[in-house]
Amino acid sequence: MRNRDNYTFLTSAPVHNVILTMAVPTIISMLVTSVYNIVTTFYVGRISTQATAAVGIAFSVMSIIQAVGFTFGQGSGNYISRELGAKRHENASRMASTGFFCAVGTGLLLGAVGMFFLRPLALLLGSTATILPDAERYLAFIFLAAPFMCGALCLNNQMRFQGNAAYAMFGILTGAVINVFLAPILIFVFDMGITGAGLSTFVGETSSMFVLLWMTHKGGTIRIHLRNFTARAAYFREILAGGTPSFTRQGMASVGVAMLNVAAGAFGDAAIAGMSIVGRVCFVIFAAVIGLGQGFQPLCGFCYGAKLYSRVREGYWFIVRLGTSFLVLCAVLGFLLSSDIIAIFRHDPAVIEVGRVALRWQLVTLPLGAMVMYTNMMMQTIRKPWQANILAASRNGLFFIPLIIVLPHFFGLLGVEMCQAWSDVFSFMLAVPIAVSGFKALRN
Repeated sequence: MRNRDNYTFLTSAPVHNVILTMAVPTIISMLVTSVYNIVTTFYVGRISTQATAAVGIAFSVMSIIQAVGFTFGQGSGNYISRELGAKRHENASRMASTGFFCAVGTGLLLGAVGMFFLRPLALLLGSTATILPDAERYLAFIFLAAPFMCGALCLNNQMRFQGNAAYAMFGILTGAVINVFLAPILIFVFDMGITGAGLSTFVGETSSMFVLLWMTHKGGTIRIHLRNFTARAAYFREILAGGTPSFTRQGMASVGVAMLNVAAGAFGDAAIAGMSIVGRVCFVIFAAVIGLGQGFQPLCGFCYGAKLYSRVREGYWFIVRLGTSFLVLCAVLGFLLSSDIIAIFRHDPAVIEVGRVALRWQLVTLPLGAMVMYTNMMMQTIRKPWQANILAASRNGLFFIPLIIVLPHFFGLLGVEMCQAWSDVFSFMLAVPIAVSGFKALRN
């Protein structure tokens, strides 16, 4: 019954009502998850500059693991929403189980490989001799949590695409809240330091996955059963078509963060710590923007499957206007309070100076990110994988990687600090013609 209600709501209700209804739980879960990341950085910042930098080093690994979870979750979820829109429920049920078990299995493989190559990976990702011990301890828990992280993100995305964003929110919030409260107890009360931060992350991610599994038995959500796992090439193609833009986006973010850490490392531990804090702050800002876009994706998938293309266009322009306005406001406030924001996490003059300059550079071009992100999401959901992949690679890969190599060579530390801003400008220039091509495809 709930699926019929979701179908009617997503394909018939006013577009802005649908998007906001779907987006609010997603924005809350994204913000809480982002705040949890910020809180972890805050707690670790009380330990040392090296511990703060170690969390920044591990962030690129977490991005890769999350990329796998998003790949299977978005790939299977996009297919699920289109099939539910076309009223083919059995295909959607098979895809849900197939996507989940593939995500967990791939997470297990990633965790095993990561543990085996722990030290070489930490060094490759930019660890200096002083950061390496903390980086190894924290990374070990991240790799142990990999299968649970992948499984939780897959289930979260599948629920969103079914129109059950509130259940998806509950599962993610459970793990984040556990982590926020457990981390300071382990770090400070039990004096476990960076090990406590890693252990709390492991417990939080594990809790999220099992709560989300339990939530698949609520409200008409498609249940996960091993018997529904279908090793059919057609399903894997759909996962790749709908999910590889997420992997490209997250994977490029991981490579970009690693290269950023290496480039910043040439200027000392304070530069790595400062850039790490800026990355976390910007991620919190983008969390609300991402949540709004994820509220659009179920509508986009259902309406595309039901051939209601005018609703897809209307929803896209609604979120572009709203997301851009929000980012303009954040950019203005952040620019004025940049030094105070960095000081919250690490009261080190060298860290504050690096972070202040880098944050202001990123805030200048921040409003351009809404159109880049939402165009990527639309192309991914309407099954335009090549356009979606190119745009997903742009901000943290296609433009960022050459810039992070070239700009520090000519401008030193300033080149590191302004790299993301220039990458955002070029990504926006690419997003405009891709959006135009997407609307032409819908008209045709």
